[in-house]
Amino acid sequence: MIAQSPPDPHELCTADNAVLLVIDVQGKLAEMVHESDRLRRVVGKTLRLAGLFGVPVVMTEQYPKGLGPTVPELRAIFDNLGGEKHLLAKTAFGCCGEPDFNGLLSRVADGVRERRAGDVRRAVDVVVAGMETHVCVQQTVLELIGRGYRVVLLADGVSGRVPEYHRLALERFRQCGAVITCYESVAFEWARSKDHPRFKEMSALIKE
Repeated sequence: MIAQSPPDPHELCTADNAVLLVIDVQGKLAEMVHESDRLRRVVGKTLRLAGLFGVPVVMTEQYPKGLGPTVPELRAIFDNLGGEKHLLAKTAFGCCGEPDFNGLLSRVADGVRERRAGDVRRAVDVVVAGMETHVCVQQTVLELIGRGYRVVLLADGVSGRVPEYHRLALERFRQCGAVITCYESVAFEWARSKDHPRFKEMSALIKE
């Protein structure tokens, strides 16, 4: 087994090294979080960007029987994605506390490593969006970092009911080594150049 280098926060994001993880944007709680419309808009655009750039998607739902399913507009985007995608129900708050998630993400990450060009030692990027920032997102981010993934956290793609808790969680992510950014930055890093074959579609999506 080849040893993996520690995640490097200075590296640009690349689509061939990424997995998009969308955490628990579901039910009535999705309407209660701070700036709910912004959250759902950014998550929806990020899902569509993953489809454009061929980035595999993992979407989770926290106890959907009790909290309800993923909000309809995001589930519709997810269902229409043509690439690799996985939907997983969970009862643990952090995704890594769900045994089925760990095996699933490992398999998806192995596929990323097989497909990408360049150094096989590079840590896979897990681009994270969802809710709530200080609960399910936070527990997931911290454990993913501990397991050697490079977490790319979309600050505009996460939210919670209490803005102060959201802010505190972002501070903790920085302290623990997550890359804190926004969905547009990731999109432009995935494209890298206006000559990318999906750039025009990406640009149109961002302008919507």
